[in-house]
Amino acid sequence: MRVEVNGRPFEEEPRPGQCLRTYLRERGWFGVKKGCDAGDCGACTVHVDGEPVHSCLYPAFRADGRAVTTVEGLASPEGELHPVQRRFLEAQGFQCGFCTAGFLMTTAALDEDQLADLPRAFKGNLCRCTGYRAIEDAVRGVRHVEAPAAGESVGRNLPAPAGPRIVTGTAPFTFDLDVPGLLHMKLLRSPHAHARITAVDVSAALRVPGVHAVLTHHDAPARHFSTARHEHPTEDPDDTRVLDDTVRHIGQRVAAVVAESEAAAEEGCRRVEVTYEVLPAVLDPEEAMRPGAPVVHDKDAATARISRPRDNVVGEAHGEIGDVEAGFAEADEVYEGTYRTQRVQHASLETHGAVAWLDEDGRLTVRSSTQTPFLTRRALCALYDLPQDKVRVVAARVGGGFGGKQEMLVEDVVALAVLRLRRPVKLEYTRAEQFHGATTRHPFTIRVKIGARRDGTLTAVRLRVVADTGAYGNHGPAVMFHSVGESMAVYRAPNKKVDAFSVYTHTVPAGAFRGYGLGQVMFAMESALDELARRLGLDPLAFKAMNVIGPGEAMITAGGEEEDLHIASYGLDQCLDIVRRARAQGPDPEAAPVPDGWLVGEGAALAMIATGPPGGHIADARISLLPDGGFDLAVGTAEFGNGTTTVHRQIAAGELATTVDRITVRQSDTDVVGHDTGAFASTGVVVAGKATLRASRALADLLLDLAAAQLRVPRAVCRLAEEAVLHPAGRLPLKELYQAARAVGVTAGADGHFGGTPRSVAFNAQWFRVAVDPGTGEIRILRSVHAADAGQVMNPMQCRGQVEGGVAQALGATLFEDVRVDERGEVETAAFRRYRLPQYADVPRTEVHFMRTADAIGPLGAKSMSESPFNPVAPALANALRDATGVRFTRLPLTRDRVWLALREAGVTDGADEPCMPERTNPA
Repeated sequence: MRVEVNGRPFEEEPRPGQCLRTYLRERGWFGVKKGCDAGDCGACTVHVDGEPVHSCLYPAFRADGRAVTTVEGLASPEGELHPVQRRFLEAQGFQCGFCTAGFLMTTAALDEDQLADLPRAFKGNLCRCTGYRAIEDAVRGVRHVEAPAAGESVGRNLPAPAGPRIVTGTAPFTFDLDVPGLLHMKLLRSPHAHARITAVDVSAALRVPGVHAVLTHHDAPARHFSTARHEHPTEDPDDTRVLDDTVRHIGQRVAAVVAESEAAAEEGCRRVEVTYEVLPAVLDPEEAMRPGAPVVHDKDAATARISRPRDNVVGEAHGEIGDVEAGFAEADEVYEGTYRTQRVQHASLETHGAVAWLDEDGRLTVRSSTQTPFLTRRALCALYDLPQDKVRVVAARVGGGFGGKQEMLVEDVVALAVLRLRRPVKLEYTRAEQFHGATTRHPFTIRVKIGARRDGTLTAVRLRVVADTGAYGNHGPAVMFHSVGESMAVYRAPNKKVDAFSVYTHTVPAGAFRGYGLGQVMFAMESALDELARRLGLDPLAFKAMNVIGPGEAMITAGGEEEDLHIASYGLDQCLDIVRRARAQGPDPEAAPVPDGWLVGEGAALAMIATGPPGGHIADARISLLPDGGFDLAVGTAEFGNGTTTVHRQIAAGELATTVDRITVRQSDTDVVGHDTGAFASTGVVVAGKATLRASRALADLLLDLAAAQLRVPRAVCRLAEEAVLHPAGRLPLKELYQAARAVGVTAGADGHFGGTPRSVAFNAQWFRVAVDPGTGEIRILRSVHAADAGQVMNPMQCRGQVEGGVAQALGATLFEDVRVDERGEVETAAFRRYRLPQYADVPRTEVHFMRTADAIGPLGAKSMSESPFNPVAPALANALRDATGVRFTRLPLTRDRVWLALREAGVTDGADEPCMPERTNPA
């Protein structure tokens, strides 16, 4: 076959059945990404003779005699960027960047008519991070990036340092490298929800040409661990083995086949013969807690850290302040309802995966798509009895996380194979494996009861929460505890009670997901408060405003006061003012008219979240002066579109009076700093950023001391400036200062550390105006407004992107995303075309407003803003739907069929201004 790729001829034959994507990647064109395997996401888009195609569906042999262009070939031979690449850079039309090549290739091929209809043009491209506004701005040529003067970077729209490599397809993600001698791993997975493996015959698999090994539970360590990654491992139950002789959900890994090619490994999996003793399974958490239910983990409670193994309760929380029954007796109105939230997939476009090898010193090196390289190293060392200096874990740029990569789902079994075979081994999940072999958001059932006096004063709040953690308890107890924390603490009530349970079932495990349980409980709390206000005849927003916690108040949950959590800045009042102004503005005169017969309503919700987890979250940073007068900044935090790399450079540049281009960042590598807990729990800026701030300030002090000694002048007359230290007699270039320090044996570097405590809180409020078609159940968002209290906003462009992406992801979870599990416990939605993600056409343009606050704890006044925008979205939309229809929806997602059926049942069938039937709660 003859094919021209980016102007270079190739005459290599593809393998039988090979797609163009793998053909190109095998020849080093790593800008072509693997996201879905089915033509659903567009990350693999390339041009064939100028026409965009999804290369994962395009047979490689069809490229014979054709010219193929990948994102690496968009720029001119002289290196001048294509206009589309420039616009994506200037607008920063990306976050993690994994989907960006596909959007660039699609956009570059659009004609004028197609550019005028972007919802149709982008039907074949998905983005999980941005919320699409930044992508639209890039296509339209809107410029956001700035170039501030030295020392003035904080608070400005600085571009991501990886931007040029992202738009040229050269930013290396996990598998964007060639590893000599690489072997491929595929996993055989269980067809049963619960079974004991009584025999495994691997002989036929080992006879497949190219197969090197078949690993089973006989080869795996006997010890148990948790796939969840936390600074304190005791937060999670030890209930998992690398490979187990008991399977507890359909899709659990049973054996690992390692071979010369993926095809050989897949064939080896097909030939492994497993004999199962099928056992009874339980799929519902309420049933799982009943006497006589099948036991998911029959382990010792103390050693495994499982609350009540025989009752399938992995963790539970019970607490009461005051007397809730007396509080309800005092109330003039009491509302009680049961709310349910569903499983949601993280849907990171880069799937889970790792490649590992032994370096020249025999050290195990793991390159992984992980949010927690240091904690993963710790877990591997404990699992395989390896000293810490014999394991290195590196995270390249990560293609989306959202909490799903705060797990060790692949590194353990890849390390097992490498240590056994002494060869490099790669495991990359397929999209289907993401659904049945990774984790989901926890499904919740929340029974909420709230009472208030006629004047709107809350008297009592009671929650009963059941979280389905699935077959394994990774994150189960922690998510449960967090879910009933800030969701209760944000409102004052003298009487509060909680009973919460995290429960095992024989289903796909749940794990960490954006919001970490708060979004589920806030859906119930904010909906219930809205309903209670309506029954009292009060404005729901005014009702909430009079009951929310105020500045300086203690945050009280049903378990008491959060000891290290403080309101170090308060912007919730400003958030609520934004919502009031949005309501007062009325309909947008430029918006499309609402069709006749549709019902219109509006609703709001608020949320509070801690900026970091309880118990400590550790980050180290080091910054050093380089011989050329620039700086080297080392941090442990992984970059996956969260923007921490950009902010760390901004912090350092501000403290060192330089520009960000003078600062090189090394990160997410266990070799570069002492420790970093990881990029989760909204800590990338507030914890790791504080370590960077402390290191930068220490280096600034050191440089001034060195300069004063070199110049023999008082330090007080010296000050840092771009590339020099200024003094009354002139300037001392930093290059000369580096040499002077070296001459006296001084290393011009400094360390910073922060332990993540005390902690502050951030606030968010979301408001929607919606229209609902009672004849079809369709919901159309007329306006979306989000108010965010992020403290000092370090990079407005980037922070706005986090908010917009969080709102978009939450809208998907609110309106249609649902990991469905059948009566056997098998995931039915194991592909993007069966699991609907928000597309460009689904996401409204959200107006984002930042509050004017400065936090007393966060670095330079900053607070977190990566998770929190997600949490108020579902209740705000449900409240708007209630306002429009008179029907209270208590179950997510709010799909068209569910809405239509409920409206039909309630008699809401015409377009009258008022609902046709009395107000009611619908548990559908």
